[in-house]
Amino acid sequence: MKMSTRRILAVLTALALMVAASAGIYGRIRAAERPADDDGEGKAGPRPRTSASGSFSTDVAIPVKGVAAVRDTLVVSVTAAGQAEGWKKAVVVAQVAGRIATLTVRENDAVGVGRGLVALDAAEYGLAVEEAQASLRQAQAAYREATLLDEEIRDPKVRADRAAFARSKTGVDAAEVRLRKAQLDLSRTRMTAPFGGRVASMKVVPGQWVRAGDELMTIVSLDPIRVEVQVLESEVGLLQPGRKARVSFAAFPQPFSGTVATINPVVESGTRTARVTVVVPNPEGRILPGMYARVSLEAQRFAERVLVPRSAVLERDRRTMLFVYDAQGGQGLAKWRYVTTGRQNDSLVEIVPDTDTDSVKAGEVVLTEGHYTLIHDARVRLTDGLRDSGGAPAQR
Repeated sequence: MKMSTRRILAVLTALALMVAASAGIYGRIRAAERPADDDGEGKAGPRPRTSASGSFSTDVAIPVKGVAAVRDTLVVSVTAAGQAEGWKKAVVVAQVAGRIATLTVRENDAVGVGRGLVALDAAEYGLAVEEAQASLRQAQAAYREATLLDEEIRDPKVRADRAAFARSKTGVDAAEVRLRKAQLDLSRTRMTAPFGGRVASMKVVPGQWVRAGDELMTIVSLDPIRVEVQVLESEVGLLQPGRKARVSFAAFPQPFSGTVATINPVVESGTRTARVTVVVPNPEGRILPGMYARVSLEAQRFAERVLVPRSAVLERDRRTMLFVYDAQGGQGLAKWRYVTTGRQNDSLVEIVPDTDTDSVKAGEVVLTEGHYTLIHDARVRLTDGLRDSGGAPAQR
């Protein structure tokens, strides 16, 4: 029993020595890792906290874009939706019945005024003309027989009355009318373009039988094109014929320029809108009837206003402000300015003088991109066409 107790004590003593040795080694490692000026209480002071402002060096100029403010005319527009239509449009219909013998055009063919489009089989109508001519000759022969001795009548009035009576009795008048009708029907077997344009909506093929009144095709003039828009009654009074319009189509990246042609003086009771027609040049025929259009109509003009892009104007602390590029001192700085805005359109904002805010002069460069998170006097660098010094537009 004594022998067992000694063994236990020896084991415990060995374990205690091992723990002490381990603690000493750990302490020396920690001392080696501690900076030389750290006395355990941290003589270097507490470590600074990280922040967004300290994440980037303030010596690095932030790339931004800018545009020079201008003194110009502010154009306020009215926007409305519309649809393109051909300037002139005519539906070609059959005026007489018959079989289509010749079809000389196809859809989208360009045609000039008077160009032949469709010809019906004219044999039957030609026979009708000959028959009417024969009937007329027969009636004229009967008339001459009835008035053979009228030349001996000396009274002109009596002679004229007898001639009129004889024409009616022998059927000359009726025969002449039948001949003109047959000739008209014969001429109607050929249909021509009423004006220059393009062929659209073809509805027939050669050999097809058509009746009088059947639609054959449509002729539409594409240059210029007209766009009809519905403008609210509260805005139609701001428009005038002859003013400019900008017309955008989903099919084309660039807008087209047009002119207000007419303004309907009647406001529709259901929609409370009035129809405004805009004319757009279309020499290449790119704009097609039926295309959806978004139209910006020039409504009001305000001359001599200081204007900046809409993207330059920001809101901070519920106040309107912008950044002006300052190149003094050999480096670009973003200067924070509170401003007062006036009228605006889709792209420009008017800066108006106000005793409580700053202003902007024409020629000063205002920042339009990369300025959302800037602070006052932040270092910036202009890109894309504006020189780093002065901010003037680069020469191209």
